[in-house]
Amino acid sequence: MLLKDLPLDARPREKLLALGPGALADAELLALLLRTGLKGTSVLQLAEQLLDGFGGVAGLLHTEADELKRIKGLGPAKRTELVAVLELARRALAQELKARPAFESPEQVKHYLRLQLGARPHEVFAVLFLDAQNRLLALEELFRGSLTQTSVYPREVVKRALSYNAAAVILSHNHPSGLAEPSKADEYLTQTLKHALALVDVQVLDHIVVGRDQAVSFAERGLL
Repeated sequence: MLLKDLPLDARPREKLLALGPGALADAELLALLLRTGLKGTSVLQLAEQLLDGFGGVAGLLHTEADELKRIKGLGPAKRTELVAVLELARRALAQELKARPAFESPEQVKHYLRLQLGARPHEVFAVLFLDAQNRLLALEELFRGSLTQTSVYPREVVKRALSYNAAAVILSHNHPSGLAEPSKADEYLTQTLKHALALVDVQVLDHIVVGRDQAVSFAERGLL
C-alpha cells in the first residue's frame, strides 16, 4: 500500500504539513522516508515493524547499514536514505559541538558519541580533540579491538593530541554488549591517559562509555 492510498486524514505527509512534524508518531515519520510497503504490509506497518525490530527510533538510528539488509523490503535505495538521515544527524551534532564549548552541552556530546559508536559490533576507542575554548576540532577512532577488549596506547593518544594542538580531550569507547557501565579496567585506563596527557598540558575533560541505549560519563560519576 502506498501513502497516497491511505485515507486523506491518515496520510503522514498531509498531517505533517497541516500540524507540523511534532504531531506525527515515530512510525508515521519513518513511513515518509520508506514511502512504500510490501505486498500485504502497508508502509505504516513496515515502519512499525522496523521500529519494533530495532528498539525504536534510537535503536534504528544506531543501526549499521549492513544490519538493515536482513529486513525484507528494504532495498538499496531505502537503506541508503535511512543511513543518510543518520549521517545528517551526526553532522548536525558535530557542527554544534564545533560552534560552542563541549562542556556546555554534555547531553549533545553523549548523543553524538552514541550515533558514532553505539551500533558497532566491535569495541572502538575514540577521542574528541578540543581547542582552548573546548570546541570540537575532530573525532578520531584510534583503536579497534575484539568484542571484549581493545589495546589503547597512551603514546598514540598523546601524539594525535599534539598534532591537533588540542588543549583538551574527551575519551570514549563503546561496550558492544550494550551495557554502558564502566569497568575497573576502564577506570585504570582513564587515569593512565589522564596522567600521560597532563605531561603535555592536555586536559581530560571526560571519558564516556557508550552502550546500545545509554552513555555513561566519568565526569558525572566523579571518576576523573
